[in-house]
Amino acid sequence: MDGVFAFTHDKGCSQLGDDQAYTQQILKGLIKHPNAGGVLVLSLGCENNNLGVFQPLLGEVDPKRVKFLVTQNVSNEYEEGMALLRELGEAAAEYKREECPLSALTIGFKCGGSDAFSGITANPLCGRVNDWLVARGGSTILTEVPEMFGAETLLMNRAHDEETFHKIVDMINNFKNYFTRYHQTIYENPSPGNKKGGISTLEEKSLGCTQKGGQSEVADVLAFGSRVQKHGLNLLTGPGNDLVSTTNLTAAGAQMILFTTGRGNPFGAPVPTIKIASNTPLFENKKHWIDFNAGRVLDGAGLDQTAEELFAFLLDVANGRIQTKNEEYGYKEISIFKDGVIL
Repeated sequence: MDGVFAFTHDKGCSQLGDDQAYTQQILKGLIKHPNAGGVLVLSLGCENNNLGVFQPLLGEVDPKRVKFLVTQNVSNEYEEGMALLRELGEAAAEYKREECPLSALTIGFKCGGSDAFSGITANPLCGRVNDWLVARGGSTILTEVPEMFGAETLLMNRAHDEETFHKIVDMINNFKNYFTRYHQTIYENPSPGNKKGGISTLEEKSLGCTQKGGQSEVADVLAFGSRVQKHGLNLLTGPGNDLVSTTNLTAAGAQMILFTTGRGNPFGAPVPTIKIASNTPLFENKKHWIDFNAGRVLDGAGLDQTAEELFAFLLDVANGRIQTKNEEYGYKEISIFKDGVIL
């Protein structure tokens, strides 16, 4: 076992409507995630999303792998919780490592703290990884819809069929409507950090972002909190916020996430989060944050050679031969999207 990890959040209590549904979908995706050897689901007992409401939506689970505890129903939740964790650990100890094809792998892509080099080095490298995995029958996920604005037609033109094309159009338009519903400027991008890094317009940022999708056709479009059903490139509805979007990617089934950055971010998703620096100074300055240096492309290594090294690195992570920095240093968090009334 790699360890026991607690994923706390502040949702589920006093939530209504879509917000509660978002929370339920994210928690469902995390509980059923293939990376989790065992899961203890904790409930206070009186919250809106109590187990009586949530378990029917969760559906069938293996009782040896998933257990539940309502803390208000026991005298000592620590003792009860530790007993259940021991049972889960004993069950997980019976698992055996097995070979599986690359088609069983699902990878999520995310950029954050981007700079002017992100669209030249790190994001194109991710695009090659995307195409490489899709060509072998695997699944990939691209999210952060606001950072597709201005470059969305590149994705629309690669839709698998007419139905998928219209799903992309709806995803983009619905997210723009989300902005206008709150009287916010749709093109309130790039961020202050992006500007300091040399990005001047949303179109420039979006053209860099969409490069993570490579040249693969878009197989499907997913609602927030939905799970990948089709092999190939999937677009996932959700905002660009780093932790919200990587939580969304994890719940959608990503077994690891490739996160590109030009300015750096110490966070990590619940799954291995491979941090890819767009420039060598960031890689050298933040050794405890960054896993891979895409800045080598600028230093003369070239895209092809650097892409081969990235392929090898992510396979080592997938096979458990090495840990990412977020695993090594314990940076593992979740954050759930909120949009509405709280009681």
